[in-house]
Amino acid sequence: MRVITGSARGRRLREPSNYDIRPTTDKVKESIFNIIQFDVPGARVLDLFAGTGQLGIEALSRGAESCVFVDRAPEAVRLVTENLKATGLEARAKVVKSDSIAYLRSARDMDIVLLDPPYASDLLEKALNLLFGFDILRENGIIICESDVSLTLPEPPAELFSVREYVYGRIKLTTMTRNLTK
Repeated sequence: MRVITGSARGRRLREPSNYDIRPTTDKVKESIFNIIQFDVPGARVLDLFAGTGQLGIEALSRGAESCVFVDRAPEAVRLVTENLKATGLEARAKVVKSDSIAYLRSARDMDIVLLDPPYASDLLEKALNLLFGFDILRENGIIICESDVSLTLPEPPAELFSVREYVYGRIKLTTMTRNLTK
């Protein structure tokens, strides 16, 4: 696992010691950032279900203004903290040990929300339903979801979001872009 590009390009990231945390593959991570590459510089990012922190770290490396990393697992919080130190990006980051759904209720003014919860849970659906219910995204904000290809996600309000899907083997990336201005 490594940072693909930007200020921390090539830096190796610590990986989990068990299978409770499932890191995004480099191929999928690169695809995510190819999709949102022009939206990242200066963005405020929320890496919900942070795991190793590699998605938020990639965003910071590519010029995001800030990133909040949220995970409830002690090992995940430790990994994110260590990976931020290893990349020198901790000054623009905040690491929060919390239930991700509970944290989401208090989040505000985000440009990009990264959602990559454990596949065998209903956390993605819960997070999306909360995001559809109240406004934490800035103008043209983006939600990026990583899920199993077979998962059907809740439909966002059509007047608020445009949706695109990308499939990479058994992994599906879904982007939802906020259409309305505040």
